[in-house]
Amino acid sequence: MTKPSAPAPDDTFVDAASQPETRGIELIAPSERHGKARELFAVWAAPNVSVLNFTMGATLTLVLGLEIWQALLVILASCLLWILPGIVAVSGPAAGTSGSVITRAIYGIRGNRIVIAFYGWFISGVFLALNWVASTFMGVELLRRMGLDNEPLAIIGVTVVVSAITVLVAVYGHALILRAYTVVTTVLLVIFLVVTGFLLPHIDWAFTQPEPLSGHDLWVSLCVGFAILASTPLSYSNSADLARYLPAETKPASIIAATALGGAIPCFLFTGFGALLGTAVTADALDLGIEYSLLDMIPGWLGPVFVLGVVVNTIALNGMTTYTSSMVFQSIGVPIKRIPSAILIGVLGTVFTIVLAMSTSLISAVNLLLQFLLIISVPTMAVYVTDILLRKRRYDAFELFEESKSGAYWFANGFGLAGLLSAVVGGVATALFLSTDIWVGPLAEAAGGLDLSVPIGLIVSAGLYVLLARPAIRKEVAA
Repeated sequence: MTKPSAPAPDDTFVDAASQPETRGIELIAPSERHGKARELFAVWAAPNVSVLNFTMGATLTLVLGLEIWQALLVILASCLLWILPGIVAVSGPAAGTSGSVITRAIYGIRGNRIVIAFYGWFISGVFLALNWVASTFMGVELLRRMGLDNEPLAIIGVTVVVSAITVLVAVYGHALILRAYTVVTTVLLVIFLVVTGFLLPHIDWAFTQPEPLSGHDLWVSLCVGFAILASTPLSYSNSADLARYLPAETKPASIIAATALGGAIPCFLFTGFGALLGTAVTADALDLGIEYSLLDMIPGWLGPVFVLGVVVNTIALNGMTTYTSSMVFQSIGVPIKRIPSAILIGVLGTVFTIVLAMSTSLISAVNLLLQFLLIISVPTMAVYVTDILLRKRRYDAFELFEESKSGAYWFANGFGLAGLLSAVVGGVATALFLSTDIWVGPLAEAAGGLDLSVPIGLIVSAGLYVLLARPAIRKEVAA
């Protein structure tokens, strides 16, 4: 039997930082594989040296009423989930293509189009906006202090400039990200550590809550805080895209460690410091945006440098998101090249950003969007990781591109019922246990407001997928 053909690679393509990456979802030949797993550390560290970590950390102590030590335990627990993007990353070198193609083995050729079109493209636009909002708010505030009082003009100007640079990073793609993010990580660490040094005198090291939480109320706050923080590692199901150029023989443990530690270390450090900042700012300041308070607490000369760091971090994070989402159109069969797709997703994110920045505060945007995304990110991450473990990283790369009824991943009329059912049921379970300001699931309400959305969603999704898919996967791997 003749193997199906994947999209033909461009023979003239070279994965170099000095030229735009024209490759999309095409298979990467063994001769084109390069790099070391350790390079992934900086790729994931740069996006997570973020002012949003300050905001989410301050939420734990200032809004949810946790003591500092309690907040640090919640942060540590959420950082352990970074092992999941690490596991997803190993599927990239194993299959040699984008994660949006690899998931055809889970949802089927047609079913994958539905999942990826929504989560991999539309939700990516929302996620871009969430991160651009942070840099937009800080850029606008800095311009205001410099004398520009036209807020709508400032919002549009800052957003457009930042988004344009972000899209440019996505256009140049993999090699630029790998080379530049090591430098970006170093620069951001220096900036954020200097800012942290100037903020330390404002911290109340003897802080205790005026009315310490206990019993059921404490568990409610712990669970809500964990759900908000868990949304970050659970959202990175695109980690395979950044690892797919690595040689197939690269040790999986090295890929997992570099990816997981790259995300977890800065998340723990700066979210933890954010929890400490909750002792130095007021609830009103947090609701308006912690960035305003931070600019008041550091020297005037450091303000522009800090804002620049926030903007660079946003470009690093959204450059990666735009890059990976630019391959989605190709994955679902739309005849569009990766570069035009990157521009399109950038335009979508820019529009969302302008709307959000003009209508809401940063903390409202962060908490609302992060909790909403759990309904999708929890089950899709759980199913993806479970599939990798069940298959022991074995994917038939050529069959992933076979879109006929004879293909191995055609399943039931193009739909992988095991994957789709597991994701849908897991998403429903997540929603039922979710507790937010605008939605409290009936089971969360029955539990007195306990938000168990993340653990329940992960367990239900993964457990159901094992039950439904394991027999078929065993046959496929054995064959």
